[in-house]
Amino acid sequence: MEKRKNISMAVIKRLPKYHRYLNEIMKNDIDRISSKELSEKIGFTASQIRQDLNCFGDFGQQGYGYNVKALYNEISNILGLNKSYKSVIIGAGNIGQAIANYTQFTRLGVSIDGIFDANPKLLGIKIKDVEIQDIDELEKFLSENYIDIGIICVPKINAQKVCNKLVKNGVKGIWNFAPVDLSVPEDVTVENVHLSESMLTLIYLLNEKSEQ
Repeated sequence: MEKRKNISMAVIKRLPKYHRYLNEIMKNDIDRISSKELSEKIGFTASQIRQDLNCFGDFGQQGYGYNVKALYNEISNILGLNKSYKSVIIGAGNIGQAIANYTQFTRLGVSIDGIFDANPKLLGIKIKDVEIQDIDELEKFLSENYIDIGIICVPKINAQKVCNKLVKNGVKGIWNFAPVDLSVPEDVTVENVHLSESMLTLIYLLNEKSEQ
């Protein structure tokens, strides 16, 4: 199914949730589902679900609903999960190690092909058979291996410098855990994960509910 242009970021951000819930529904041997039933499971309105999915094509049938497996496969393709992706982690501290140990990446087609750090005490340690290398070896590694995604888990003072090395060596996707906004060319995509901002959002919502 050909993707449409100018899909809003809000719709894109909801797609992984559809993908996750449809996977759970398939595990329960449910073959078809209506937008109303899907709404009750996911928490979005039935109208919102129909509008979101209509951005990418006509997946449902009136009076039948959605074929769960077919819709799951379509969303997998829309998300790009019909391909595989090679990644490197820069920064093997707590966050970097947690990401390296995350088992779901393999299911999503993402492999961790290299881990780099500046701490000499970490060099040579293996995480799931991937050895932590000196960060000075990063550019050589990138020149010898095609990498799709760079995962930045370094202190914010070093993040832009690391990002520049990744971009210089052809990495087009940056998953940034450093609490800083990175400057990249237009053809490079950055997804920022600001843990403190997420916590502040939670604290705000917590206080808002308690005041109500």
